[in-house]
Amino acid sequence: MSKKYRTKKSKQFFDEARKYLVNGLASDLHKSPFEEYPIYVDYGLGSRIYDVDGNEYIDYLCGYGPMILGYCPLSVCEAVKKQIDRGSQFASPYKTLNEVSRKLVNTIPCAEMVAYQSTGTEAIMLLFRLVRAYTGKEKIVKFEGHYHGWSDEEMVSFNADSLKLMGPRKKPWKTLGSAGQRLGSGDDIIVLPWNDIDLVKKAVKRHGHEIAAVIMEPIMCNCEPVFPKPGYLEDLRELTASNEVLLAFDEIITGFRLSLGGAQEYFQVMPDISTFGKAVAAGYPLAGVAGRRDILESDVHPVGTFNANPIVVAACKATLEELEKPGVYSRMATLTKKIVEGINTIAQKEKITLYCTSEGSIWQIAFGVSEGMNDYRDNFKVNKMAYHQFRQMNLERGIRLHPTRGRQYLSTAHTDEDIDLTLVVFEEVFHEIARKIN
Repeated sequence: MSKKYRTKKSKQFFDEARKYLVNGLASDLHKSPFEEYPIYVDYGLGSRIYDVDGNEYIDYLCGYGPMILGYCPLSVCEAVKKQIDRGSQFASPYKTLNEVSRKLVNTIPCAEMVAYQSTGTEAIMLLFRLVRAYTGKEKIVKFEGHYHGWSDEEMVSFNADSLKLMGPRKKPWKTLGSAGQRLGSGDDIIVLPWNDIDLVKKAVKRHGHEIAAVIMEPIMCNCEPVFPKPGYLEDLRELTASNEVLLAFDEIITGFRLSLGGAQEYFQVMPDISTFGKAVAAGYPLAGVAGRRDILESDVHPVGTFNANPIVVAACKATLEELEKPGVYSRMATLTKKIVEGINTIAQKEKITLYCTSEGSIWQIAFGVSEGMNDYRDNFKVNKMAYHQFRQMNLERGIRLHPTRGRQYLSTAHTDEDIDLTLVVFEEVFHEIARKIN
C-alpha cells in the first residue's frame, strides 16, 4: 500500500490529454464529476492496480464489472497470446467460436441460441430489433433508472437531476440522457417505476396489444443497486407470458456475476431473451444476446466487423473455463459477505447511517439510508456527497472504489488478506468521518 499519496503525474497526463481528447477522457465513466482529474493507471495485477505515480490500490471497481478474474489472469492472458500468434481477425468463422457458442447455450438458462456483438449497447439494440421482429409490435416497457446503453432509444429515463423532473410516480415523465438526442427517442418506450407489479399490470392492460417486451436489469445497477422485491420477477414472468409479451433481462452486468448462469439462474426466473457482456470475457469486448430459437431466428441479422473476433472469443473460452471450476462462486460470495458484515459492524460502532448489502460478487454501500431502495426514486435519498468523501479518503489510503456510486465488485483474485486490509482502512476512514460529524 502507498505510504505517501501523490498524483502529480496523473494531473500532468490529464492536462495534456485535454489538448487532444474530448474532456480528456475516452469515456466519461473514467472520472468522477467531483474530482479535478482521474488517476492514470500504469498496470493491474490480480486484485490490485498501480498508477503512474507509484500508488498501489486494492481495486473494487473491477473495470466496472468485467474483471471478474482480476487483472491479467494467467489462463486468459495465455489464451489471448496464443491466438494473437494465429491471427486477430479473419472475417470468417473458426472452430473456437463453435465451442464457445455451445458452451454459452449450455450455460445461460434461457439460451437456445446466441448472437454476438462487441458492446452492451449494441447487444440491446439487437435485442430491441429481435423482440419487435418476432412480435410485430413496437412498444417496449422499461423501468426508471435502468441503464440499457447509450443509443438514442435506450438512453431514456435512466437518470434525472432531481425527483421533481421525473414527474408523478404513476405517470412518469420521460427524460432524455444526452445533448443531441432525438426528441422522439422515447416515443415507443413506456417508462414505469421499478418493483411495482400493479403499475406493470395496468400498462399491459392498456397497451398489451402494442407491447413487444418488458426489459429490465434483474438487479438495477445504475445506482446503488436496487434488488427485486420477493416475488417481483416471478410476477413479471407470469404477467408477460399470459399476455403474449416477451420478458427480457439485461444481464450485461449480472451475467456471470451472480452465478455462472447469471441472474436468471440465481433467481430461478427464465426470461425469453437476455443480453450478456462485461464479465463473459474478463475484460475483452464481447457482448451478445441469448434466448429462444424462434426469437433469435426472426430474420434479424447481426452484423459488425469485430463481432466475436478470435481474440475476444479466446478470452471468453478461458474465462468460462475458470468460472466453471468448483467453488468459484461460493468463494466470491463468502468474501463479499465478509466485507459487507465488516462494514456494517464498523458503521454501527461509529454510529454512521448507511445501507450495505450484497448479492453474489456485487456489493453496495449507500450513505444516509438505513434500508434498501425499492426503485430509482429512492436513490435521491442517498447522500452522494458523503459517498464521494468516503471514496476519496479511501483512494488516498490505497482502496479504489466506484467513482460515482456505491456499487462495487469482487473478483476471484481477491483474498481474505485483501478484505482484512480493506476493513482496517475502512475503520480508519469511518472513524475520521464520525469525528467530523460529531
